[in-house]
Amino acid sequence: MGFFHASNPLLGGKVGMELNDFLQDYIGLLGTIVVMIILAIIYMVLRLNITPEKVSAYFAKKATEVKDSFEPDLIPSDEEQDWEKSTIEGQTVVEEVTTPTPPESDKMEITISEPEIIPEPEVIPEPVLKTIPKQDDGDVDVEINAVIDEDEDINSKAEKIVEDFGEFDPTLELSNFKFPPLELLKDYSQGKTITINEEELQANKLKIVETLNNYKIGIAKITATIGPTVTLYEIVPEAGVRISKIKNLEDDIALSLAALGIRIIAPIPGKGTIGIEVPNQNPSIVSMRSVIASPKFQKAEMELPIAFGKTISNETFVVDLAKMPHLLMAGATGQGKSVGLNAVLTSLLYSKHPAEVKFVLVDPKKVELTLFNKIERHYLAKLPDSGEAIITDNSLVINTLNSLCIEMDQRYDILKEAMCRNIKEYNAKFKARKLNPANGHKFLPYIVLVVDEFADLIMTAGKEVETPIARLAQLARAIGIHLIIATQRPSVNVITGMIKANFPARVSFRVQQKVDSRTILDSGGADQLIGRGDMLYTSGNEIIRIQCAFVDTPEVEKITDFIGSQKAYPDAYLLPEYVGEEGGTSLDISIDERDSKFREAAEVLVIAQQGSASLLQRKLKLGYNRAGRIIDQLEAAGIVGGFEGSKARQVLIPDLASLEVFLNEEKNKG
Repeated sequence: MGFFHASNPLLGGKVGMELNDFLQDYIGLLGTIVVMIILAIIYMVLRLNITPEKVSAYFAKKATEVKDSFEPDLIPSDEEQDWEKSTIEGQTVVEEVTTPTPPESDKMEITISEPEIIPEPEVIPEPVLKTIPKQDDGDVDVEINAVIDEDEDINSKAEKIVEDFGEFDPTLELSNFKFPPLELLKDYSQGKTITINEEELQANKLKIVETLNNYKIGIAKITATIGPTVTLYEIVPEAGVRISKIKNLEDDIALSLAALGIRIIAPIPGKGTIGIEVPNQNPSIVSMRSVIASPKFQKAEMELPIAFGKTISNETFVVDLAKMPHLLMAGATGQGKSVGLNAVLTSLLYSKHPAEVKFVLVDPKKVELTLFNKIERHYLAKLPDSGEAIITDNSLVINTLNSLCIEMDQRYDILKEAMCRNIKEYNAKFKARKLNPANGHKFLPYIVLVVDEFADLIMTAGKEVETPIARLAQLARAIGIHLIIATQRPSVNVITGMIKANFPARVSFRVQQKVDSRTILDSGGADQLIGRGDMLYTSGNEIIRIQCAFVDTPEVEKITDFIGSQKAYPDAYLLPEYVGEEGGTSLDISIDERDSKFREAAEVLVIAQQGSASLLQRKLKLGYNRAGRIIDQLEAAGIVGGFEGSKARQVLIPDLASLEVFLNEEKNKG
């Protein structure tokens, strides 16, 4: 308004007046008018979405209309007078190309209307019936209609979104996340390679040959492969020697070599030789740093790569947890189980982003996995409203396992709707933006359940733990839930047939008895290991001897500190809520029907101000079922509150004095 009515420039607003004065000072009145016209044109183009294609189409249409207006409407065009004749399979067909009218019948009668006479008439020739000879198939032009795929529309939209915005990036929320550097891990080898002790090799070779000769067993050839802790001697026996005869000399060879941990492989799979594994006198430590830094791990194209350590041929051993798909670990106390679990977790922390994998950690010992509390909001998963992500209470393990079963069922429903067979296909489809989040689709991270001491769970909970674990082991592999279970007592009571059948991948550290080795590996050998990380791995085929990589507690602490100091998610990954069968009861239990330890249990809970059945189990040495019944009686009496999921019940009595008054009043009323 300030531009058109200079007498009242403020009508256009302060900004408009200043802008008007600025433009007129620099480009004058005429220039200001030109600028306003250009801005108006730009606004109209953007507002009406005018493109060069639309403009050219508009003018082409107008040109066609002008051209058609100059042609007489009554004179038939050449096309209208053209007669199309065709003969199909010897039949003569005559068609007049005019404005099409629906045929009255299928008869071969053709009525030709005479053209309307105009001032300058033209002679319209009568149609001449002519039979067109049948053409060869090779001369006929065939037009093939494009087959439209049913999903073409969806795919084209997805491709356009990907072209505009790129593929979905699950790591975008923590895009600045940095993986732990290798410098956090200690290099125990300090650049040294495995030294070859020629004297030791020759001495062992002579003793092996001499021992076998004493039993009339001839050797044609012997070769040695030196590993970090074990040297493999490959023997080619002379013709006619029974393999079982050499296999039975295991203890005699160990006696002659004066060494523990002698293991005979007769024969070596894939080779025509017999292997004798002899421990080195000076074993070397395999550091986690050397394994993580190896090209085999860095370039591994695996979903969940795990670097266990090095084989007897000094090669880095890397396997994919997603293909195992579950892992069973066993070994006596102090033989390296916890170090093996730390090696597994460290491998995944060095290779997977927090958006790609989550851990559910169960630690009945309460001290083995506590360091991973620092990465709770990065990598850990837990139940809603639960305190710590690392589960140390055995009663909460049941709820967690059942919650994972619910998560498994929900994931299968999502995969069914997306028409995918496994989590890898689903996530690839979701990243390509072919699945709509509005329909409940989301990126699914892998979930790894780690149980440090399975025997303790079986002893306290039994079937309540075994059933959900067996169900997860049977069904969860396709939707990205993988189990790693460790136990120091690999007996048939702990590792039942149902669990064993669903854990094809197994790791055994040193065990005390041969029967334990057969329980975990289905063969002997684990009782002949030398300990300190010496382990056997099998995935159902051959058994591989590995020196497990050593990762110490300070190294794990540095890694978790480094990850925990970075930006994290608002909370840990939440699992579905599960309400157990031990929910509160509203039954009125009479005083006479109460347990004999009712009063003692009430005092324990009031002192601890924590109402849980597991607390009564520990303090009063009760079984789980009896402790649960006492909790129900305490709730009915009004001493503890109702069931609140995974949280402990609220204690409604503040102190022992109040409890005494409460029980006396209750007794007087009764």
